[in-house]
Amino acid sequence: MKSIIYKIASEQNEFEQIHKLNYQTFVEEIPQHKENSNQALIDKFHDENTYVIAKSGEEVVGMIAIRAKRPFSLDFKLENLEEYLPIKGQPCEVRLLSVKKEYRSTRVFYQLCEKLVAYCLEKNYTMALISGTVRQLKLYKRMGFLPFGPLTGEKGAEFQPMYLTKENFERSAKAFQRLMAKKSRPAKYHSFLPGPVPVHDKVKQAFAEDAISHRSSDFINGLKRLRTRLCEMTGAAFAEVIVGTGTLSNDLVAAQLKYLPGDGLILANGEFGCRLIDHASRFELSFQTIEKEWNEPIFLHEIENRITDNPSIKWIWTVHCETSTGYVYDINGIQALCAKHGIELCLDACSSAGIIPLELRNIYFASAVSGKGLGSYPGLAIVFHREKIKSNAAIPRYLDLKMYQDLESIPYTHSSNLVSALNESMKLVDYEKIQQLSNKARKKLKESGFDLLGDESYSPGIITIRMPMNLSSRDFGDLCKKKGILISYESGYLLERNWVQVALMGAQNEEDVMRALHVMNGILTAYEEKRYGYEVV
Repeated sequence: MKSIIYKIASEQNEFEQIHKLNYQTFVEEIPQHKENSNQALIDKFHDENTYVIAKSGEEVVGMIAIRAKRPFSLDFKLENLEEYLPIKGQPCEVRLLSVKKEYRSTRVFYQLCEKLVAYCLEKNYTMALISGTVRQLKLYKRMGFLPFGPLTGEKGAEFQPMYLTKENFERSAKAFQRLMAKKSRPAKYHSFLPGPVPVHDKVKQAFAEDAISHRSSDFINGLKRLRTRLCEMTGAAFAEVIVGTGTLSNDLVAAQLKYLPGDGLILANGEFGCRLIDHASRFELSFQTIEKEWNEPIFLHEIENRITDNPSIKWIWTVHCETSTGYVYDINGIQALCAKHGIELCLDACSSAGIIPLELRNIYFASAVSGKGLGSYPGLAIVFHREKIKSNAAIPRYLDLKMYQDLESIPYTHSSNLVSALNESMKLVDYEKIQQLSNKARKKLKESGFDLLGDESYSPGIITIRMPMNLSSRDFGDLCKKKGILISYESGYLLERNWVQVALMGAQNEEDVMRALHVMNGILTAYEEKRYGYEVV
């Protein structure tokens, strides 16, 4: 089943589907209106309605209509409606609540109600009134709707007047979530993967827009906004956006370093530092390395000693956050050394952009990517640079950063969907929020008995866990997946070390995160109990 987005209907195609769904529900299923040849039913209050809809791809699979203009339809069904209302205030009327049959055992109904409550709060409505079909009274009540007044309608199409307040909805939400979890195990997956990361509904909506030509003015302006945002977020002078991955962005940097005078120095204490060495080797760069065991710190005095002993070193290339462990390099300290010795600094910031505040004003090159910390879909490589790129015909066309610079990052076919999604996700970057969430998650995991690498100085976006010797990381990851928790464990370098990782990247809701960590705790506890005669379920 495709991912579902929830929005206010605004497009003609959406309204046409609303009329079709209205007909299917209130003519064919509930005989409230007469049949017609168009098989579409336009509500009599259509022009006054605001429609909250659920969309699976381009298909409208659920809807609610909201209006606040009196008289309500209930005013015509119940004389002296005001006398029946249990509370006073500013009501709105909810009508035409409908979900396609194949989606009724999912979370669509709950999510529509959640969107409804948010809309009502925005408009300062104190309660929502509804005529609930007697066929679904049990479900309405589980969602917090309370009945008032007598039944209305005719036999076969009877309705119960009901009302919903924010307090009632919140009180019933947890019970409803437990109900849905029983119907579907797991009710939904919670992803702690470092890529692809969970994306916000607004990002999904932006990505779902119709693709447009990369030569159109709308796309050119959208990409220009994106590049400006990237520079404003990091302090970089230039940002190029290329269709590709983080691997491509590092190849683009390596292609530039090949023609920089002098030797380089690459730092590595994990998988992705080692990958920078591989990038450099494939481009036949002249460089030295400081390599340590995984997760072992590389100290500033070690770096300074190396560059003092080797005056030929003119550039340093390092990851900012070592994704394989969560270790964060002291970039300010390294940058100070580079300034002191006249050396250029280049960064792989693929796992830190959007997670840790970046100051790239004086960084020679830095690579990033649209997924991971920036919270969008994978597919866009990003290269920041301090100076304008010089022409070099020896560089392959796709790796020629000057072509991207000269043509505003559009030398070849581009993706309007990915650019729109990244533009939207960048508005949601919140460093303080992710740090606070990481602190709570680390505390919860430690209290649950998990052995964590590093401390709060490590990246808030990556938490690495050493599994006990008696429990393989693969088995633990498989059990988590069975319970609907997706953690990172299937990479060879994690399996080799019996590690798993919780990545707090993308759209992470604190309540969902803590619930998922509680499940992980239960799995670890159950596995330990299994050793003493109990079974993991």
